[in-house]
Amino acid sequence: MRGPHARPSVTWSLPSTHPPSEAVENSQQRTFVDVYNDRYRPMVEIARLTTGSNALAEEIVQDAFADLYQRFDRLHTPDAYLHRAVMSRCASWVRRRTTERRHHERERQETPTWTDPDTTTVMDAVSRLSTRQRAVIVLRYFADWTENDIAHALDCRPGTVKSLLSRARATLAKELTDDR
Repeated sequence: MRGPHARPSVTWSLPSTHPPSEAVENSQQRTFVDVYNDRYRPMVEIARLTTGSNALAEEIVQDAFADLYQRFDRLHTPDAYLHRAVMSRCASWVRRRTTERRHHERERQETPTWTDPDTTTVMDAVSRLSTRQRAVIVLRYFADWTENDIAHALDCRPGTVKSLLSRARATLAKELTDDR
């Protein structure tokens, strides 16, 4: 019934980005290569618009295609699976990014609990160490863990912990004597 209040029919502006409900079923014997050729660019575009990054969008879509490839023969509608996989990965990335931003904002708002200039100097030097060196220094001297406990926590050998501690102490000694 067409009247003055009738809604116009809605069509997708990009036919290649059809939603999963309109996906071509596997009964037409589409191959994985057919799905890849038909859906790669539209899925990258959707992911790029969601994440704002072309490189990240390509990575998300490639991961989704890798999962699709493993399940392709068991899926009735591979296009729907692919669309859902890409959108789920994009949503996960957006959630993770939002959480990271909130966390970083909180970190910027927090002020160090120490006011002693020497402590500030030491903590600045520790923050410039590599991640693993910083971890062993913090666990050994601030948390008072044994080398074996640190090795277990970092999933490495005690000898690696000793080496990391030695290098970190040497770096800190050099930085802290240069600062004075």
